[in-house]
Amino acid sequence: PLTIAGALVGAVLNKLLDESVLVVMLVLLLSYTAYKTLKRAVKMYSAENEHRRSELENDVFDDDDGDFASTMYLDVGDQTSTLKTILENERNVPMGNITLLVLMFVVVLFINVMKGGGAFPSPLGIKCGSLLYWAANFLNLLWIISISFVARRHLLKKYELKESCGYQYVEGDIKWTPKATIRYPIICTFAGFFAGMFGVGGGIVKGPLMLAMGVHPQVSSASSACMILFTSFTATTSFVVFGLLIPDYATFCLVIGFTATFIGQVAVNYLIGKFQRDSLIAFSVGGVVLLSAFLMTIQSVMGVDDGVEAIEGICKIDR
Repeated sequence: PLTIAGALVGAVLNKLLDESVLVVMLVLLLSYTAYKTLKRAVKMYSAENEHRRSELENDVFDDDDGDFASTMYLDVGDQTSTLKTILENERNVPMGNITLLVLMFVVVLFINVMKGGGAFPSPLGIKCGSLLYWAANFLNLLWIISISFVARRHLLKKYELKESCGYQYVEGDIKWTPKATIRYPIICTFAGFFAGMFGVGGGIVKGPLMLAMGVHPQVSSASSACMILFTSFTATTSFVVFGLLIPDYATFCLVIGFTATFIGQVAVNYLIGKFQRDSLIAFSVGGVVLLSAFLMTIQSVMGVDDGVEAIEGICKIDR
């Protein structure tokens, strides 16, 4: 949830900061993220090679096809009733969590649109920059923080239940300890903040972040793709009310982005199935981020001679 809060704050700064400053900060962020992700990918690739050599040396040949879903759950044959229930729940999509996330998202969008902005008059007559306007922004953040506390309480309760019944974590699992439920949400807030401030999907930050946390690449990829829907949509509504969105350009990017994502997903799934290497996901994420940093650097160099635009207030309409 706090990723969306970060996206809201970041979108406001996108309106206030000079474009050249944003570009330089984005290039630095992408460069660092690409370095960390590719470093993690190389480590994963080496671990996969070591695992394969170990299997060959020990003549371990079985029918396991290497699919992550087949190895991520423990045997429930000889476990307690509570542990069996936990393992069965882990196999299913947590519809309750998704419902809560969607509800939070809908309320955030509703408040964001109703308060209006410089280029989008409020349907309720709220004047941009007024006390009521900033109160609506505060209400949005308060709503998100409230949901975050509910989510933290749920995770802590689940963690304590797992500890009480001797749940064994597998590689890629996250232990939602009291410390982790504070540290990771804060990091996710910054991921959303960068997404809103730079106008990029939060997954370009959170994806590499989850890989660094040791999350399984397939889980990281799927979680990032799901999260991008919420952060990008939230930031987009803010850009619309601030008058920062160019409709024809946005439509073109939407089509290209959807098509490229579909082709990339199919290609990566094929390669993972063929070579049985999850490190390919990390290499693809790191490669895309590195390419983005390179292209943004070129863009910033080409735009040096364009001059520096004056920084206007949040309620000013960009022309």
